[in-house]
Amino acid sequence: MTEASPTNPLLSVVVPVRNEVGNVAPLLADIEKACQPVGAFEVIYVNDGSSDGTQAALTELQATRPWLRVLRHAESCGQSAAVRSGVRHARAPVVATLDGDGQNDPSFLPEMLDALQKAGLQAGMVQGQRVGRKDTGFKKWQSRIANGVRVRILRDGTRDTGCGLKCFRREAYLALPYFDALHRFMPALMVREGYQVLHVDVRDRPRLTGVSNYGFFDRLWVGILDLAGVWWLIRRRKRVPQIVSEAR
Repeated sequence: MTEASPTNPLLSVVVPVRNEVGNVAPLLADIEKACQPVGAFEVIYVNDGSSDGTQAALTELQATRPWLRVLRHAESCGQSAAVRSGVRHARAPVVATLDGDGQNDPSFLPEMLDALQKAGLQAGMVQGQRVGRKDTGFKKWQSRIANGVRVRILRDGTRDTGCGLKCFRREAYLALPYFDALHRFMPALMVREGYQVLHVDVRDRPRLTGVSNYGFFDRLWVGILDLAGVWWLIRRRKRVPQIVSEAR
């Protein structure tokens, strides 16, 4: 079994987190167990302006885990910003993400990484798709509506882009146009760039502790505007350039 390496990892796991002090230690233990068979890995927690004891918990855990890195936003900038900070600082060519509340099961990470590697460079990402959702009925209804509208408009072939479990090539992600809520439109934008998007069904888990940081009505209109913007970006990309020779 290969030891985790903080300097030359094969996989970087990025976890955006805000006010999740009770979830940090148990989720990190699950991530470590899941990534052991992968080989060299690192975990990057991005503390997005937490006001509870999240930073103190991460600092304590980091003292005995050389593969754990912690970034901290001075103030909360949102999940997409936290993911981007983590990816930009990642040392591995492949990055996986999952939510910091414990609902995403890290045990699926090796399967997702294996699917991406077997598919070759034409595959840009593997998107997790939740089964057995543990959210409230209202939240599941909200997700079905949002995903249904998105699929009809963007035709990205993904039924659940809200799942935080994603595995992707770092360089492919950094080439995407950045905006707030990018993480919810990654499959459509990967396809826009000419990449194949793969899907893996993943098991959903109940939140470990605490309450969700996200509401419905506070992001409804923003989500509609984001959807229109992504639709416009896709429409403006007529074809992906294919380089057949290099001038000397």
